[in-house]
Amino acid sequence: MKPFVDLKSQYLTIKEEILEALEGVLESSQYILGKNVKAFEEEVKNYLDVKEAVAVASGTDALHLALKALGIGKGDEVVTTPFTFFATIEAILYVGATPVFVDIDGETYNINPDLIEEKITSNTKAVLAVHIFGAPADMIKIKTVADKYGIYLVEDAAQAFGAMIGGRKVGSIGDVGCFSFYPSKNLGCFGDGGMVVTNNSEIAEKIRILRNHGSRGGYIHETVGFNSRLDEIQASILRVKLKYIDKYNELRRKKAALYNQYLSGKVITPKEKEGSYHVYHLYSIRSPLRDKIRDLLKVQGIPSVVYYPLPMHLQKAISFLGYKEGDFPVAEQVSKEILSLPIYPEIPEEEVFYISQCILKCLENF
Repeated sequence: MKPFVDLKSQYLTIKEEILEALEGVLESSQYILGKNVKAFEEEVKNYLDVKEAVAVASGTDALHLALKALGIGKGDEVVTTPFTFFATIEAILYVGATPVFVDIDGETYNINPDLIEEKITSNTKAVLAVHIFGAPADMIKIKTVADKYGIYLVEDAAQAFGAMIGGRKVGSIGDVGCFSFYPSKNLGCFGDGGMVVTNNSEIAEKIRILRNHGSRGGYIHETVGFNSRLDEIQASILRVKLKYIDKYNELRRKKAALYNQYLSGKVITPKEKEGSYHVYHLYSIRSPLRDKIRDLLKVQGIPSVVYYPLPMHLQKAISFLGYKEGDFPVAEQVSKEILSLPIYPEIPEEEVFYISQCILKCLENF
């Protein structure tokens, strides 16, 4: 079976640049918090048009350290979506806070902004909005609610580097934005990596201290921190790839448009709302025949993945929160119907056509 994401094909197109970057790091013999990390932070600041960028060891750490730097902790509540990767919820729990779920928009699969306000209490300290699959959440409405109640707005943009809404790049709109550079992401390194961006220098400095054992350096520790530093090798790779991110995202959009052309009207295809720029980290269709489609694709040697088969509120790991089936019907329905198809910048157009034809053939039988 072919890989769901062919990372090698992208590597081959920039192989010489990557090897040159790696050689530079190895020759320098500086591997932690060196010039490549600093340069990458500057380049991301410029790309996203933010004042501060702090590189960390993973997207999960980005969320965790961001919440901690905001002073969110025990007794606090963070409003978020039940349709996300578990790391979103882990980060809230890591700081001792309680996730409070809000159902999702049935078209974008992001948190439904119209349902947030009713979940806000005196204990609410933040809204954590996720830009799922590369589709921007409705940040205009969400920010309006957050500003009204004087609570923080955190963006989980792990799947959406380069996505935009209202002409602004996601991650730059809230109080902090959090990114993952996991290999399969739109901007991915060759291991784990993450970043927090903000326009608040005080928050950024707190995260710099937290990522380095609670220290600014010199073995003087101001607080109990963590070991969460993006290494120089990964930073050097990301600097190469960042130069091509707009091209990569445009190629994803082109392949998504082809899928839409072939599949619209037969399954529910992704929606891109007016004023949004979707970067298609994942191309996800919906159908009541999801499992049958997936089985047929497997027989044809075509990989597909269900993101996510069980919404967060029904996960055993957080059953102590007391949620039950039926609490968030839209998220639950989407989880039963969603199916992600192969998409990456280099996927051949004929492969998109073939995958689409296999799906259409399957639907003819039902």
